[in-house]
Amino acid sequence: MRLIIGIVVVVASVIGDATCTAWGIHHTVYHLDVSGTSGPHAGFQAMLLGKVALAGVLFGWCSKFFAELTHRLQHGIARLIPYAPLRPLLGAAVVIAMVYGLGTRDYLGLGVEPPPGGQVSIVTSFQDGGATPWSWLWKTLFTSITLASGFKGGEVTPLFFIGSTLGHTLGILLHEPVALFAALGFIAVFSGAANTPLACTVMGIELFGSHYAVHFAIACFVAYIFSGHSGIYLSQRLGVAKTPATALAPGATLRDVRDGRGH
Repeated sequence: MRLIIGIVVVVASVIGDATCTAWGIHHTVYHLDVSGTSGPHAGFQAMLLGKVALAGVLFGWCSKFFAELTHRLQHGIARLIPYAPLRPLLGAAVVIAMVYGLGTRDYLGLGVEPPPGGQVSIVTSFQDGGATPWSWLWKTLFTSITLASGFKGGEVTPLFFIGSTLGHTLGILLHEPVALFAALGFIAVFSGAANTPLACTVMGIELFGSHYAVHFAIACFVAYIFSGHSGIYLSQRLGVAKTPATALAPGATLRDVRDGRGH
């Protein structure tokens, strides 16, 4: 059955991509340009790989922070406002207040391209000066409040924004190319949030090329481990425990583990 489902998913993906291409719709191109840096950064340098692993830890913690913040806010808003149709009013009011308080619309929408007059986006995070040190945190807050108050429709692309801008900041702090670490964050934060390290490693190779495949794998799997038993999809079933001390009941979901029923 799983094989059949996998085949169906692959066929649907290919047909969907072909359909979009036929209509002139194309994916955003992200430029992983690390030219001008000193040393062969694509090589197996122990120092660089160590920094990638360290960044992976932070990406994993960021994934867990996003997931837990969103779930806790959703629970808190539901208790504060039992009548569900009124919850988006609170979320909208808070988001509007944050926009005027920050004086920017950079953190609204999906964030692939900067809004008119804006300066921060996924695309710009691959460039020097294309994100602020706290862009990832602001996007986390905006997205979590929006989702928790009832506005559904997407956390995947915002997680790419959060990861790439956090990677941009870490690249600066670790004295490595911001484009490389933006790419690492792009895939690794989602890896931790969705518990999909292998798929995100492949996605990194597809988006940015195979030159840094080992770095992508390290960042994604480390983020996956350090995100703990958390995630954005609480109905996700856990097949493998992330720590030897954790024993999972057969068929346990993330929700079961969070509620103490998955052991």
